[in-house]
Amino acid sequence: MTTYDSGTPAAIYAPPAWLRVVLGIVLILGGVFVLGDIALATLISTLFIGFTAIIVGAFEIVHAFMTKGLGALIWRVLLGALYIVFGWMVVNQPVTGALAVTYVIGIVFLASGIVRIIVAIRHRGEAGWLMAISGAFGVLAGLIILSGWPASSMWVLGLLLGIDLISHGVAWLTYGWLLSPRSI
Repeated sequence: MTTYDSGTPAAIYAPPAWLRVVLGIVLILGGVFVLGDIALATLISTLFIGFTAIIVGAFEIVHAFMTKGLGALIWRVLLGALYIVFGWMVVNQPVTGALAVTYVIGIVFLASGIVRIIVAIRHRGEAGWLMAISGAFGVLAGLIILSGWPASSMWVLGLLLGIDLISHGVAWLTYGWLLSPRSI
């Protein structure tokens, strides 16, 4: 393995090109499948979020008993309990959970878009226009989600998941084809 002068490895292990291409194709097909029924994908995503919150809450409570100090113990147990309660509520009422998660996503998109626009203004001489465009899309996405809420709750998570899977798949395909075309 080649190393740089600092002693760090020059190349990080990469899976074979054929595996990267297969992963890309599978992710793209998964994204297309998800986009075929975004309402169902939204409900499945919501259930996944709920079960994940329950598991994280349980781990947080277990971890609480490994911390030092009564204050840390109490806060971690409370945080774990909140995760579990949130997860339980989302699992038992996935449509209501999708409402809450979609609203939060809309606020996050809006806020992060505003922050990116502010950063772009401060760095306008350093290709800040790219950050401004990104921020404008974030603000626009947040406004679309929030203005359509609660109806948008039945499609936002599924649409975002489908788009993410397809873009991730395209990235893997590109990585597999462009970086090592002779090894396929």
